[in-house]
Amino acid sequence: MTEAVSIKSDDFWVKVVEMLQQNWALVEPMSDSGVCIYFIGDTSGVFDEITFPSEDNAIAALRRNGFKHFAEDESLQSFLRPPSSPFHRAQHPNGPIYSSGRYWVA
Repeated sequence: MTEAVSIKSDDFWVKVVEMLQQNWALVEPMSDSGVCIYFIGDTSGVFDEITFPSEDNAIAALRRNGFKHFAEDESLQSFLRPPSSPFHRAQHPNGPIYSSGRYWVA
């Protein structure tokens, strides 16, 4: 059984990484303080996450790393559909690609 991941946000960010492959992100407030960016594949699997002290910091980092705000991009909306809940834990074939720093500019 796969572990469920509860994410309330539906304000998606997206990065097209290859033909027919996207990495999606949702910024979710944490219970104590700060926010968590959850990275999600097309099949609703959460494959990585990074925490930030504020939503502004998280959004700046998403933009710096090539993610686009899905709600602001009509071109992307014309041919992409974000993954749907329920979300679950999943593994990326290349491991934790963003939190490892391998494909993430701090």
